[in-house]
Amino acid sequence: GSPYQPAIEALESHPEKKFYNVSNLGGTKYDTLPYSIRVLFESSVRNCDGFLVKETDAMNILDWKTKQNRVEVPFCPARVVLQDFTGIPAMVDFAAMREAVRNAGGDPVKVNPACPTDLTVDHSLQIDFSKCAIQNAPNPGGGEQKPLARLSPLKPPLRKPPPCRGQSSCRGSCGAGEGGRSSGAFSAQIENTPILCPFHLQPVPEPETVLKNQEMEFGRNRERLQFFKWSSKVFENISIIPPETGTAHQVNLEYLSRVVFDVKNFLHPDSVVGTDSHTTMVNGLGILGWGVGGIETEAVMLGMPLTLTLPEVVGCELTGTVSPFATSIDIVLSITKHLRQADVAGKFVEFFGSGVSQLSIADRTTIANMCPEYGAILSFFPVDNVTLKHLKHAGFDKAKLEVTEAYLKAVKLFRNDESSSREPEYSQVVQVSLSSIIPYVSGPKRSQDRVAVNNMKSDFQACLNEKSGVKGFQIADEKQNDVVPVQYEGNEYKLSHGCVVIAAVISCTNNCNPSVMLAAGLLAKKAVEAGLVVKPYIRTSLSPGSGMVTHYLSSSGVLPYLSKLGFEVVGYGCSTCVGNTAPLPEAIRNAIKQGDIIACGVLSGTKNFEGCLCDCVRANYLASPPLVVAYAIAGTVHIDFDTEPLGTGSNGKSIYLRDIWPTRQELHTVEEECVISSMFKELKEKMEKGNKRWNLLEAPESTLFPWDLKSTYIRCPSFFDKLAKEAVPPQAVENAHVLLFLGDSVTTDHISPAGSIARSSAAAKYLTSKGLTPREFNSYGARRGNDAVMTRGTFANIKLLNKFIGKPAPKTVHFPSGQTLDVFEAAEPYQKEGIPVIILAGKKYGLGSSRDWAAKGPFLLGVKAVLAESYEKVHRSQLIGIGIAPLQFRPGENPSTLGLTGREQFSILFPPDLSPRMTLDIKTSTGKVFSVIALFENNMEITLYKNGGSLNFVARRFL
Repeated sequence: GSPYQPAIEALESHPEKKFYNVSNLGGTKYDTLPYSIRVLFESSVRNCDGFLVKETDAMNILDWKTKQNRVEVPFCPARVVLQDFTGIPAMVDFAAMREAVRNAGGDPVKVNPACPTDLTVDHSLQIDFSKCAIQNAPNPGGGEQKPLARLSPLKPPLRKPPPCRGQSSCRGSCGAGEGGRSSGAFSAQIENTPILCPFHLQPVPEPETVLKNQEMEFGRNRERLQFFKWSSKVFENISIIPPETGTAHQVNLEYLSRVVFDVKNFLHPDSVVGTDSHTTMVNGLGILGWGVGGIETEAVMLGMPLTLTLPEVVGCELTGTVSPFATSIDIVLSITKHLRQADVAGKFVEFFGSGVSQLSIADRTTIANMCPEYGAILSFFPVDNVTLKHLKHAGFDKAKLEVTEAYLKAVKLFRNDESSSREPEYSQVVQVSLSSIIPYVSGPKRSQDRVAVNNMKSDFQACLNEKSGVKGFQIADEKQNDVVPVQYEGNEYKLSHGCVVIAAVISCTNNCNPSVMLAAGLLAKKAVEAGLVVKPYIRTSLSPGSGMVTHYLSSSGVLPYLSKLGFEVVGYGCSTCVGNTAPLPEAIRNAIKQGDIIACGVLSGTKNFEGCLCDCVRANYLASPPLVVAYAIAGTVHIDFDTEPLGTGSNGKSIYLRDIWPTRQELHTVEEECVISSMFKELKEKMEKGNKRWNLLEAPESTLFPWDLKSTYIRCPSFFDKLAKEAVPPQAVENAHVLLFLGDSVTTDHISPAGSIARSSAAAKYLTSKGLTPREFNSYGARRGNDAVMTRGTFANIKLLNKFIGKPAPKTVHFPSGQTLDVFEAAEPYQKEGIPVIILAGKKYGLGSSRDWAAKGPFLLGVKAVLAESYEKVHRSQLIGIGIAPLQFRPGENPSTLGLTGREQFSILFPPDLSPRMTLDIKTSTGKVFSVIALFENNMEITLYKNGGSLNFVARRFL
């Protein structure tokens, strides 16, 4: 038991509830600690066992003021959240570990997650049908209105009606006459529960788009879903949230958050780590949480603490009041910018000051969610009255709220607004004045390049001129005004540089903040009323994400206006965001390619790394949902909203953005009238009832998973092939060839695949050899449970710039034969001949959102070490977690200063007494010797590396 047993007390107002009263443990030291550090302290006190968490660890946290940045501390989060893409490999690894433990003589039943693990199955929704395939018009053909009860039986529509776009008769989806339903794989056997029409609250046939997407999702992903269902039956501590309830971050926030855990009447703060890059969102609710890689999440699921350097905590003081034109996103991006300039990388950020209470919970979760953008580990908003009010709306019952408030006040984790209350002492303080904020978009290639909306036109022009690179497109002067005429649906349109071809309103991350989605809806309403339209070739879609946003949009009555502009709801899943868009119309793609047009995608998810959408869309901008709608109406980003109209209204007058922009006041009024606790009730019911198809899905119940050798989705991976009771010391790397020679800022998007599987790729060849047609390839994300596909997809990004090749291509040179091959096809012969390979890279290797396959893929390609100038923190720890050594050039050195061509062979010796940040010598076949730093930060990482990664380390504990 914990040596801190004496600190256990009963809660005054509810004596049956017990807790560790950590506020009494350190005299006044505790009172000056930042709130986020108090949570770490409580966890170390409660989990202190003398082995994984020692008493000195707890004392180090208490001495945060002097120990920050100087010691490593363990942290045991209360729970883990996985999203299905990362959940598949984690569960596949658990299944494989059961097998390996049995083969090595252990008991497989003991292999279970050690902490509550919630798995949300909802990332693979591809937008297959981007427009509403049937006119859900109330009585489009005139004549008698059919009563709702007699919906036509399930039958496919005979021909595809024209997409529903601005027909005067189409107002809502109520009482669609002959609701032709698709005869998808499942619809014939299972009657879908009818949804209620948001406008008149009667049952309606589901809009074709949503239904078809759900059916395709179930059909395509049936095998993975069955594997999940098996997992939820045989593993303890796993709960699975079935498809179609909302994407991970929102479900996580709205439903899984405990704020305070109550386990058998013992209270402790909620905390979470998750594989979703949006996990940090929960800090907006006062729950300490951050995103870690799939490999670390598995370690936590296996009962190991995370180790982190005791972080510095930057206090962010908010003052002043907000301007009307700024959306919540602008507030977020502005705060983000201040934080980026303040250099908060690898630190905690915590908010205080008079401005904090002006931010709604949605604003807070949004700011907290943008952490990866400014490099902080997390941004914490301690629980205050605003939080409690929100929890009441979110369906916390009165008793639970009382206990929550009483407990948080008892352990001093509740923030008071009174200026008299003492603020913690921070490592540094950053001040942000809310009054100085103006609207921005980001792009055209990186999300950190922000452009003020009033400079957009000149900035895009500058991008055309600038030479190819992080911003420029290098279009010759004489080509900058090129116009390509194109025929589409019987009309001629003109495409030019800056034309918008994809406009996706995605409620995925920063705008799960419903007020921003509502702003888009109100803008659409005013636009339609003024007579503005969107050109039909623009791929518009509306992916509302959580049930909450749909509620906002429905109950406020703006959905029909959005759909009139072509923004149709397409199921609930992070869709365009993960590169899963349906392709652009052929005619438009050809015109863009022929005219070498810089076409644009404007979207409101946080990911616009290049090559993620469609390869012919070269400029991607991230904008707030109302701006996505505005740019879609304008049809181009090459516009100055202040001086140029969006279009001509039905009265023949020019309409400017300012004419249709909703004021903050309008927004708040509508928001107040539409946000009802009913939306949380509905979400809860949905979660508890689950989904009919999911409930009917059959799955095996055996202790070990019956692997299907023919499966192209789920394979038993080879991570445990060498599992024996004792670990082998790290082997020297001898005469390794360089597999890839990369530059700076190689992102996890470059390393690990997401999005669709290109037909010419190594993964495509493999799937074809298994008898699949390109239509059945699905996406890399969907096949994360198949190491054969994922290994072939590693470094298969078309934008990969390998110095051996000299232009962007997923290729490399296999030196023994001199051939230029796909990366996988080069790695394969090296492995067959037993030749190790390494990767040379520049600065910030592994940027971008964390992906476990960005480490697992290279490992399975035979990569033994990466040699880079610097690493993104999470990616570095993932490399160690899988058994790849992260080596760093010494300051001021890099391949060019050392005169390396990458064509040499490299030998690296690891001494048995490997220690953190030790200097190692590398010898090359040309006789050169140079030193590098072994980037292990602590002894735990060295132990993991010596064990061949965390999976094998933990599996050995079951033997």
